[in-house]
Amino acid sequence: MEFKVKDITSSEKEVEVTLAYEEIKKEIESEVVKQTKQIQLPGFRKGKVPIHVLKKMYGNALEYEASEKVANSRFWKVSEENALNPIGQPHLIDIKFNPGEELFFKVKYEVVPELDVKDYKNQEIEVPKLEVRNEEIEHELEHIIKANSTNEEAEIVGNDRNYLINVTLQRIDDSDNPVEGIKTETLEIDRVNNEIVENAKGKKAGESFSFTFMDEKVKKNEDGSEEKMSEKLKYKATINSIKKIILPELNEEFIKKITKEKAANESELRDEIRKDIQSYYEQRTEEFIHDKFLHLIVEKNDFNPPQTMVLNVLEDMLKREGETAKKQKYAFNREDAYKTLKNVAELEVKWFLLKNAIQKKENITTSDEDLKDLVKKDAEKTGLPEDKLLNYYKSSRYNEKLLDKKLFEFLKENNTIKKVDTEKLIKQETEETK
Repeated sequence: MEFKVKDITSSEKEVEVTLAYEEIKKEIESEVVKQTKQIQLPGFRKGKVPIHVLKKMYGNALEYEASEKVANSRFWKVSEENALNPIGQPHLIDIKFNPGEELFFKVKYEVVPELDVKDYKNQEIEVPKLEVRNEEIEHELEHIIKANSTNEEAEIVGNDRNYLINVTLQRIDDSDNPVEGIKTETLEIDRVNNEIVENAKGKKAGESFSFTFMDEKVKKNEDGSEEKMSEKLKYKATINSIKKIILPELNEEFIKKITKEKAANESELRDEIRKDIQSYYEQRTEEFIHDKFLHLIVEKNDFNPPQTMVLNVLEDMLKREGETAKKQKYAFNREDAYKTLKNVAELEVKWFLLKNAIQKKENITTSDEDLKDLVKKDAEKTGLPEDKLLNYYKSSRYNEKLLDKKLFEFLKENNTIKKVDTEKLIKQETEETK
């Protein structure tokens, strides 16, 4: 037997095998016998037709058909003996059989590539510098107060903004006539639109007012570009009911209640809000850093991932997307989803293989002690028993998450992370993608 392996890409290979007829004679004959057992001719019982009769009728056709089955079984034998380690379904792309002489065949298959990852250390990445602004604190404070508000029936819309009005809306034209083909709709408005605020003042239930607003839309052109469009719409609102929004007083009792005793006055409440927003920003920054490292390392070490793995990941994505669409009752187009998610699946497989290669190269591992230490810390935070938490982490393959966390920490320690102005970074990345 002769065989040679040819590298097509890092994950695709071809193997060529040549076998002398004497090496496969018994296998060919055995396969031919199996075929003859299924043949029935007039004057003979099924499977009892003499070989010389079949040979006269079919020539070498039976041997040719047998050669494909022999090639398939021989590929797996060669694969096992020579550690070819194919994944997915190999494809027989060429076969030449000369009865009595030799069998040649070529098989294309995929493997998990062996990657020598480079340029994952001593690099610089830029992430947005996220800082809490006073306006955000004010906005969150307003949200907290409003979320804890109550309301009571009112006869008339007052001068402040703290009213909730239930209205029936009718689209009208510039002459205040109803627009044909557009149905009325009923909804509650808390008067965030300035025109609504001004035109609703002093109105009672049963009375009407009109207002306008700009409807902003994005139109996709045939060339793929996007165009912002705006349209001025006018409505007539008929008031069905009015409620006065009663905002809670920002006193010690209220502040202690909503913060569970963490704060006792407005100053302390603002500090708690700042901490919460900053904590969220720190989490977002970590996500930015992780995403930056992922794309940087893939870009520096790009390769063709095994399509077998990509299609498996893609199929899982499509399944989840389909289940979500079914639960949330929206249309699911598998073909469109396939096109959208294909690149995402490829990126996921690339990163999976690259991160495994880095972990192996840098000897980044986890131990039972690492998991136990994590369980101890989390048990103190959550109040859950350590043994139950440990069993849960083991069953949910938390070791893999812990390993990813160690890799992430390694990358942060061995690279430079530069925080830059958010708007500058967005502008820079937009220009790079053009």
